Amino acid sequence: MKYFILILTIAALTSIVLGFTLDLEYSQKLIGFGVTGLFLIVFPLFSFYRWKDKNPKDYMLTKENLDKMRKREGDNRK
Repeated sequence: MKYFILILTIAALTSIVLGFTLDLEYSQKLIGFGVTGLFLIVFPLFSFYRWKDKNPKDYMLTKENLDKMRKREGDNRK
C-alpha cells in the first residue's frame, strides 16, 4: 500500500509539473488531474493507511486522557 501511494503521489506531481512546464492545449487539464488526484485519491489513501490500526479515542481530549497527561507531567517534575 505504501508503494502504491508513493507511485500515485509521484504521478500526480509529475502531471502538475508537466502541466506548468509544457505548452500544450491540455496543460490546464494536466494540472487539474494532478491536483484532483492528490486531494481525492492520494490524501484519503494516505490518511487511511496511517490511521488503519490506531484508536481515535487515544487522541481525543477526554477527561481520562487529560488526567493521564497531568499525571505524566507531575512525574516529570521530580
